[in-house]
Amino acid sequence: MNFANPDDASLRTLLDRVRTIAVVGLSPQPARPSYRVAQAMQRYGYRIVPVRPLVEEVLGEKAYARLADIPFAVDLVDVFRAAEHVPAIVEQCLALHLPAIWIQEGIVHDAAALRAQAGGMSVIMDRCLLKEYVRLKTE
Repeated sequence: MNFANPDDASLRTLLDRVRTIAVVGLSPQPARPSYRVAQAMQRYGYRIVPVRPLVEEVLGEKAYARLADIPFAVDLVDVFRAAEHVPAIVEQCLALHLPAIWIQEGIVHDAAALRAQAGGMSVIMDRCLLKEYVRLKTE
C-alpha cells in the first residue's frame, strides 16, 4: 500500500480545526526554514510550540525537549527532522494520541506515514505547511 496525502477539502478542514502546532525540530535561527514557516504560521494566528532539546524559547514560546513534555493539547505536529527520525516521532504521536502530523516538504518516510494513518492520525507528507496554507486559503 502506498501513502497518499489527503485531498484539498480535507486539508482545509484540518487547517480550520488546528489551533496549536508543535514544531519538532524548530530552529531558533531565523534563517532556517523551520523558523520561517513557524513564524509565518504564528502570524496567521496559530499557537506555535517549539519542540527541540537544549533550547529554552523560540518565537517567544517556551520550548520543550519532547512532545511528551508539552502540558497542554496539541492539534498538529509539524516535523522538521530528517526522514530517519520520522518513525520515532510517529510513535511518540501515537502514544500521546495526537490527532495529526505534517511531515514537511522534502521529508519522506512512507512506512511511518502509513503507520500513523493506521493509528488514526491525519497525515500529510512531503508538503510545506506554509505553502499549503497559503494555497488553500487564497484559492
